[in-house]
Amino acid sequence: MDTNTIALAGITLLAATVNGALGYGFSSITVPVALFFLTNRVLNPALVPIEVVLNAYVLWVNRRSIPVVWRRTLPIVIALAPGVAVGTMMVSQVNSNWLKFFTYVALLPLILLQAAGFRRPIRSERAAGYAFGGALGVLYSVTTISGPPLAVALSNQGLAQQEFRAALGIIRLAESSMTAVAYAYAGLYSVQSASLIPIILPSLAIGVPIGAQLIRRIRPETFRRICMSFDAWIVGFGLSGVLQQLQVINGRAAYSVFVTVALFDIWLLYRFFSGAQARGLGASPARVDESSRASTYEPTRF
Repeated sequence: MDTNTIALAGITLLAATVNGALGYGFSSITVPVALFFLTNRVLNPALVPIEVVLNAYVLWVNRRSIPVVWRRTLPIVIALAPGVAVGTMMVSQVNSNWLKFFTYVALLPLILLQAAGFRRPIRSERAAGYAFGGALGVLYSVTTISGPPLAVALSNQGLAQQEFRAALGIIRLAESSMTAVAYAYAGLYSVQSASLIPIILPSLAIGVPIGAQLIRRIRPETFRRICMSFDAWIVGFGLSGVLQQLQVINGRAAYSVFVTVALFDIWLLYRFFSGAQARGLGASPARVDESSRASTYEPTRF
């Protein structure tokens, strides 16, 4: 196995563990790292069919909450289709370096919003759902990532844990299925993309069960915060590199973006852990679950 194969197997194992714990995170961790040695045009068609199966599994596990949330997710699902069509066209026509740039620029603020514990409930949920769904369709079909914005949006609306997972499953299964069909219509599937699937599948088979066990021993909010921190650093580094490649910022000055992101995330980590200690949030996951029905994915307020 070459270095890239080993790297892809390792990062997808980590990403599958996160997904098994939180119900999302597979693409948002895999893609920023894999784009260092692959293009969106090769990577995306390998990930999308896998995500169809993975999202169907998440939805099946949380099927009891579907009747509670499906009406609330319907505007987002309806609006996904035109967004997916636009995003697929971009993948098939736009230069790979500019696609990487778009991916990193779109992801970075969303990851930092999650890391900061941003929360502002939306009153006009249906109207906002249509606008959000269209943008989400573009983002997912270009990057195969939707976990960070969905986590922010669904947590904002105060869903309980099982409701959160069910809503996540409905939306992500819809977007991945639509994107899989759109990619086939656009002729984006290739032998090179298909060759990545056997590398990724064992990581999923191992990582998802590990994540499901791990989350029982670590407070979900702490685990999620560490994952977002890792993501922020990777995306910041990737954005610096692609800015240099595109000659938007020349030389080492491009890595000032990475330094800025790292310093900001260190400050957020300090705020999070000092605040958690002050509020006595070091309790075990079991105690947290017993004391509140609220979603374990609800962002901590600062």
